[in-house]
Amino acid sequence: MEKKFHRETICIQGGYTPKSGEARVLPIYQSTTFKYDDSDQMGRLFDLEEEGYFYSRLANPTCDAVAKKICELEGGCGAMLTSSGQAANFYAMFNIVNAGDHIVSAAPIYGGTSNLFTVTMKKMGVDVTLVDPDAPEEELEKAFRPNTKAMFGETISNPALVVLDIEKFARLAHRHGVPLIVDNTFATPINCRPFEWGADIVTHSTTKYMDGHAVALGGCIVDSGNFDWEAHADRFPGLTTPDESYHGLVYTKAFGKGAYIQKLTAQIMRDLGSMQSPMNAFLLNLGLETLHLRVPRHCENAQKVAEFLQNNENVSWVSYPGLPGDRYYELAQKYMPDGTCGVVVFGLKGGREACVRFMDSLKLGAIVTHVADARTSVLHPASHTHRQLNDEQLVEAGVKPDLIRFSVGIENAGDIIADIQQAMEAAKA
Repeated sequence: MEKKFHRETICIQGGYTPKSGEARVLPIYQSTTFKYDDSDQMGRLFDLEEEGYFYSRLANPTCDAVAKKICELEGGCGAMLTSSGQAANFYAMFNIVNAGDHIVSAAPIYGGTSNLFTVTMKKMGVDVTLVDPDAPEEELEKAFRPNTKAMFGETISNPALVVLDIEKFARLAHRHGVPLIVDNTFATPINCRPFEWGADIVTHSTTKYMDGHAVALGGCIVDSGNFDWEAHADRFPGLTTPDESYHGLVYTKAFGKGAYIQKLTAQIMRDLGSMQSPMNAFLLNLGLETLHLRVPRHCENAQKVAEFLQNNENVSWVSYPGLPGDRYYELAQKYMPDGTCGVVVFGLKGGREACVRFMDSLKLGAIVTHVADARTSVLHPASHTHRQLNDEQLVEAGVKPDLIRFSVGIENAGDIIADIQQAMEAAKA
């Protein structure tokens, strides 16, 4: 039986084990295609009867090694990289829903994902009900319909920092015969492994903490292998009935626990093509090698920043799940006892205008359309990432007009706090 290593070891050595004489570091297989001497073997590859590489849109050795590492970190049975976190969430959902279907999602989620569900997928005939994740189970029950195919939430929502009660969502989803999909981008598997709390599928924007250096876009989908698609065969015909585009192959029959990822790769990626490049996967792997070192530092610095803000006269409110007394402190202690994330959100006295002046006055923290990398960054979601939402939708997504999303980097904490202090003084002038 293969030994299960700790997460720190997986970050360094997971996914790729070189044989004698092979490269110690994961190579970049920068090739679109792969050569075979035997025509019949190529045919077997296309029929999914044999494993191997033939075209990098479907599979590439560099990408597969990195996907395997993330899969090991999450404790899943299979994974696939995508070109972005947005593609990961779309593919994870589109792999099991069709026109006429319905999904239930927590309302406080990343604005791009909210728009994906409520606008783009709605155009494709998929309906969504957004729910308050803090509502009691009996209220959330009402959101489900006979045609509901999945439930979705974020471990820690971006940017509202709502901590998802994963066990509650998993109970609800399974009671209605559907999988729970959880975006684990902010917590990362260093701080939380949603499968251990009942989630079925996990997604990531690897662009964030996993990459850690703001150099490579990417996403990942990981399947736990725990959801029994056959037990709900009528609800998921794409997995349990013949796929005519693969000579009548039935994914659950042919691949068992690997059915979801196999269909995702062979059908969804084949047809839509948002694959991650081998170069980006290589860069992502370099980031993953230090994930277990960076995440605790992000959390340590964020805790100091949150405590500073909590006691600052210029601050009207602050939210960070690591603060005792925070609305989500107890849930965070349950699901993420070692730390949550490096993002702190707060508002300034003086409202929206004061927030803008504050951000413009920062010298170390940079205004960027990004979050969760080594460098401290700041954003005003109502003006930037969530600007497509109206005021009512902003409130529903947990985004206040004066909310500042402050992504605390791994610089010296004292320097970060000093920068915040001088920017607050400048903002008052």
